[in-house]
Amino acid sequence: RVASGSRDNTIKVWNIGTGQCDQTLTSHNEAVNALCYLAYGRVASGSAKTVKIWNTGSGQCEQTLTGHSEEVLSLCALGDGRMASGSQDKTIKIWNTVTGQCDLTLTDHRKWV
Repeated sequence: RVASGSRDNTIKVWNIGTGQCDQTLTSHNEAVNALCYLAYGRVASGSAKTVKIWNTGSGQCEQTLTGHSEEVLSLCALGDGRMASGSQDKTIKIWNTVTGQCDLTLTDHRKWV
C-alpha cells in the first residue's frame, strides 16, 4: 500500500496491486503537505501547523500533534518510536508517536525545513 496527500485536504491509501483507493482519510482543514508511514499500520500527515497520526486499519485519527507555528512541510519516521517534523517556522520537532509529546525542538535553520 501507498499513501498520498493532496491539496484537496485528504489522504488516500492505495492498493498498489489493484490500483484501487482503499481508504480516504479526512480531518485536515488545509492541504496535506507531507506523509510518512509509522509502525503498526499508522500514517503521519502534516498540514497547516499540525501533524496527525492515523490508524490505517480503522481510518481514524489517533492523535493531533501541535507545536509548530507555521506550515508543516516534511515528516520522517526515525525508527525508534519517534518522528521528525520540519516546518516553515524553521524548526524540526522530534515527537514521541506513542505519547504525542514533543521531545526536542531543533532551531538553527534560517529558512524553511
